[in-house]
Amino acid sequence: MLSELIIEKINNYKDIDKNNISIIETKNIVNIQPYLNDLQLECIINLGIVNNIRRINKFHETVNERLKNGHIYVSCGETLVERTKRIQTKIPVGFKQLFRVLDFIYKRVIPKVPGFKKIYFAITNGHNRVISKAEILGRLISCGFEVLEYFEHNNLMFIISKKVQKPKFDMHASYGILFRMKRIGYKGKIIGVYKLRTMYPYSEYCQALITKENKLDKSGKISNDFRVTAWGKIFRKFWIDELPMFVNFFKGELNLVGVRPLSKNYFSRYPKELQNLRIKVKPGLIPPYYADMPQNFDEILESERQYIFKKNKNPIRTDIIYFTRAFLNIVFKGARSQ
Repeated sequence: MLSELIIEKINNYKDIDKNNISIIETKNIVNIQPYLNDLQLECIINLGIVNNIRRINKFHETVNERLKNGHIYVSCGETLVERTKRIQTKIPVGFKQLFRVLDFIYKRVIPKVPGFKKIYFAITNGHNRVISKAEILGRLISCGFEVLEYFEHNNLMFIISKKVQKPKFDMHASYGILFRMKRIGYKGKIIGVYKLRTMYPYSEYCQALITKENKLDKSGKISNDFRVTAWGKIFRKFWIDELPMFVNFFKGELNLVGVRPLSKNYFSRYPKELQNLRIKVKPGLIPPYYADMPQNFDEILESERQYIFKKNKNPIRTDIIYFTRAFLNIVFKGARSQ
């Protein structure tokens, strides 16, 4: 049975009294198959949590195949936050933290370790996995759905989404500590920038969603980014996550000093004039940000603009000056990555 809250939420997008809707509670793709020939179905609601689905993406892809563009898909899952709350109520005092660590290792880390994955899924069939909020949303988006709304209810996160395109069929989702990010490089070429993971898997698919719903801080970055892990915040503060970028430096894709390589989403927020200027210079490990110490997004844009103008006139001298100023700001003024 759907609660009044869920009915009310769905009614903002589809009138469930008038439209053809299917309500199921399953973790099995087979239970979706009967609806593949139902041309009138406009909404599928699955009350079975994604944490128990063996092949989550395949399940979402099957739902996507069934629905037409604009039709609604409602799903739910247990996030890390809700899982912690549940554990806190069941585990005796003194063992809560230990149980959380063991739970995370067994149901999150081990399934991703080569050689253990098949054994783990043979034993558990993927039941009751630990999945972050970012991954739950990101998997859904990667499978061709746009998230319309998500909310907490009965210790679960419910997501109301609509089909907007075919799945991306991401067969190489990265879970490892080292991964490559697609960034815009010299002459607009897409390069794979190496970094240590600071975000949960599938976070890249949530970029547009959280940019839309979250306010940006004064530097133009996303405030309260739920995609960043606890250890990721530490890595970022001390640039530990950026050390693998030296691989790109030695490959000739990055300079020591230069504008920061940006994602397509972040790049699109730049003025067209500055976009054209940026792709005429090679990105770098140390951006002008640390030399100029801008206080807001507009000042960051102007800092990069001035750097590029100076770089084009006198490349070597400009990089030496910016490197020196950045070094002094980092050492004596405590400049840190945001």
